[in-house]
Amino acid sequence: MNNTKYFKLRIFLVSLFVSHFAFAQELKYELLFEVKAVLDTPIRVGKTPLGTRSIHPVKSGTIEGPKIKGELLPNGGDWLLTLDSTTAKLDVRAVIKTVEGEIIYISYSGFRHKNPDGTYNYRTNPIFETSSKKYDWLNYTIAVGVGRKIEGGLAYYIYAIK
Repeated sequence: MNNTKYFKLRIFLVSLFVSHFAFAQELKYELLFEVKAVLDTPIRVGKTPLGTRSIHPVKSGTIEGPKIKGELLPNGGDWLLTLDSTTAKLDVRAVIKTVEGEIIYISYSGFRHKNPDGTYNYRTNPIFETSSKKYDWLNYTIAVGVGRKIEGGLAYYIYAIK
């Protein structure tokens, strides 16, 4: 094959490759629910070699959304590790009881970041575990959470990545 034909074939193959991956990168998501957690008084562990640790127990909470409705049971919490004046690492575990009585364990890590205006961004990656047949699909769901402070606690919108 001469160089011109070889070059044209390479250009053609590269254009197929690039157009395929440009299309494959489109992110689609769907709202699963909003969780509003009421937190109890934090337990201050204090400064450790990893950062400043505090534990924020869940007192109660609600789950409301198009895919799941229920309550947050009072047995979870956030094992928060403050890294510096603007950033903290989240380590959350909680239990959801749906309106049908199904139990879903949720855990996530993520970050809380303080903005220059004093507001906070919360970004998480929830993982679900359940034996429920109705909610089995959650065991295989990739999700993200976008949170904010509310009076007495935190609220997150939880999205499934499609």
